[in-house]
Amino acid sequence: MRFPLRPGVVRPPLCHIATTRRSLSTTLRLWDEATTKTKIEPPKKNPMSRGKLKAMLAASVNSFQKKPFKGGRPSQTNHGKGYKPRVKWESQKQGTGRHSMFRSTVFNRFQGVLKKLSQSDVSVVGVGEDELDKQAALFMDVLEKAFAMAEKNITQRDRNPLFWNLRDAFILKDVKGLSNELQYSFQSFLIRQRFSKGLEESHKRLLDFRFPYEWFPATRTMQRTIHVHVGPTNSGKTYRALKALENSKRGVYAGPLRLLANEVYQRLIAKGLPCSLMTGEEVRIPQDTDTYFTSCTVEMIPVNEPYDVAVIDEIQMIADPDRGSGWTTALLGVMAKEVHLCGEERTVKLIQSICAAIGDECIVHRYERLSPLETMSSAIDEDYNRLEKGDAIVAFSRMNLHALKTTIEKHTGRRCAIIYGSLPPEVRVQQAALFNDPDNDYDFIVASDAIGMGLNLEIRRVILDSVTKFDGNQNRHLTYPELKQIGGRAGRYRTARQATASDTGAEDEQKIGYVTTMARQDLKNVHRAFKSNVDDIDAAYIMPPAAVVERFSTYFPKDTPLSFILMRIRELASVSKNFRLGISADKLEIADAIQDIPLTIYDRLTLCHMPVSQRAENSLAVLRALATIISQSGRGDLLSIKEIPLESLDIDLRNFPGTPIDYLHKLESLHVAINQYVWLSYRFSGMFRDQALAFHVRSLVEEKLVDTLERLDFTQSDLQNIRQSRRAMAESQKQSRKALREGELKNVEQETDDPPLDQDEHWEPHQTPGEVAATASAS
Repeated sequence: MRFPLRPGVVRPPLCHIATTRRSLSTTLRLWDEATTKTKIEPPKKNPMSRGKLKAMLAASVNSFQKKPFKGGRPSQTNHGKGYKPRVKWESQKQGTGRHSMFRSTVFNRFQGVLKKLSQSDVSVVGVGEDELDKQAALFMDVLEKAFAMAEKNITQRDRNPLFWNLRDAFILKDVKGLSNELQYSFQSFLIRQRFSKGLEESHKRLLDFRFPYEWFPATRTMQRTIHVHVGPTNSGKTYRALKALENSKRGVYAGPLRLLANEVYQRLIAKGLPCSLMTGEEVRIPQDTDTYFTSCTVEMIPVNEPYDVAVIDEIQMIADPDRGSGWTTALLGVMAKEVHLCGEERTVKLIQSICAAIGDECIVHRYERLSPLETMSSAIDEDYNRLEKGDAIVAFSRMNLHALKTTIEKHTGRRCAIIYGSLPPEVRVQQAALFNDPDNDYDFIVASDAIGMGLNLEIRRVILDSVTKFDGNQNRHLTYPELKQIGGRAGRYRTARQATASDTGAEDEQKIGYVTTMARQDLKNVHRAFKSNVDDIDAAYIMPPAAVVERFSTYFPKDTPLSFILMRIRELASVSKNFRLGISADKLEIADAIQDIPLTIYDRLTLCHMPVSQRAENSLAVLRALATIISQSGRGDLLSIKEIPLESLDIDLRNFPGTPIDYLHKLESLHVAINQYVWLSYRFSGMFRDQALAFHVRSLVEEKLVDTLERLDFTQSDLQNIRQSRRAMAESQKQSRKALREGELKNVEQETDDPPLDQDEHWEPHQTPGEVAATASAS
């Protein structure tokens, strides 16, 4: 199901929004039990003003931080007299159960949530201060019951959903995610009393998501054949699918990255095939024909256009908590006679189950690696003189990539190409060509983990600068599947140039790929990753269609926050075993940030999909300014939006009063703001009409960014300090989870606290003759 487009507007399906690993099972059973079995006294009038309440909460937090709470446990039944003494006692309680430390953390974070709510206007959900006091105590009863069940090993999502949600949020998003989950769970708890049981049943009937393939009735009239191409990296699976695409009359390619969409677009154009390019920030449509191929990112795939062949790349992303719903929508909705899915073996059982439910024929094609892959027994040890032609050094931030490029060129005297997502497409193509060309001095390439998604580069050896990355919320260790996918790009079978120029499926010379790390302490986890087996994917993520959200919102008062509506959907929706429904905390935060701006539900959902970097300077102000223009149907002239810091273009690094890093952050903030403007110009073209100017400004910002990054003077010790700092943060967060005895992502996460290899007598990697030769030649 897609929400209808406005005339002349290019827009991705709103049901394609990213998701997060969250449960849909309701906790009403626990809440009802708490409210029916606990005697509640009538609320007493509280003469305390809001100012005094704030002061008491602040004093409560300060006293909690200064000294332990003394005295016995406050009564659980005296709900009318306040929650503050009890929540303080609960957060400091020293239990002996398996989840006691996590329990204390939850109550401690809940104290912060209550303080935040007490400082805001809670009347939007019909709750005054007295009622908030009473409901907080009731919610703590629910928390107690959830943890009591957990101590009896009842932690399943369907049997103990509140505990499952809290633990899942903490594992994925750390304490920030835990606080957000507590806040939204408590807010949803507050509004449960608004609805009668009969109305609640109506809600559940509307939110029956057990058969999401019924959202695409036109597609269900087709008899499709699903070809599943699975195998390790560098096995030729995507190549075979793209050949089927090229041999069709009209087809579509959907990939996870703009880089990949652009690469396929360039490939089809080079073969003389008319092709359009559709990403969230760029749309190119052929002008001289109405019949053409389409290359797009997954979220932009058209599900109302008929095709002969569709290729959906990296299908294992269907289980990604943040973006998985885009792959699910593409699989269920694309109107193609043949659908080719490319990805990992662990998706096969799920895809077969979904195809059986739909009635589509499913054919599985399995592939083996076309060249051997070996993990080396020695790291580079930051000795850049050991680098060889064909080496790809993988890092996870733009600053790190440029720092590595400068350092490598300084130490080796040879050139180094660079590729990452925000580089202009023309620059990326040029850099890849320079690296792939054997007849120049571009011997190395530094690249983001985008190369793990299938960029065709002639890589002999992959060197991981680090095995940790910042995922938008925290620094974390790479999972085993991520390490396998990135490392598997070594020994690439074909370059992009060869794939474009030749139709053969093999090369005469077999190539061996090698994988290693820059730092020695990271190497053991790479070996573990390539020896591990990861569990099959058991469910695909879905997101409720925008039309359903709009209809469901009519059950609520007009000023009800969208975040409440989405949380209510999460509470009541029912899904089948093959699917999971989740609502991203980032989307909820965006919804809350623009709640006071008068917008329709449709427009709020659209803005929730907009790429917003909350780390960027002034990002909230830019978001609200753009939302205000939409609410007023005003003119969004780029030069008239004062919140977009265009003045940053006039600043010269040599005259900038701050540090070079501060200057870089200003440029990045401007780049984010311009991208948001461009994104909206495709969806509200009548309001944001300066698209051409925005493109020009963005190109100027990108030139300044590249120039600034190349001028930054990084030393080898700077890189080492960055690497160690991120590793320490990732391990600290991992250890905090370990100390709380909470579960981890099964079978995919790395070990921590690895000793140096020569100190671990139980680890004896096998070194092959080829690796010995490679190591000897490197040194």
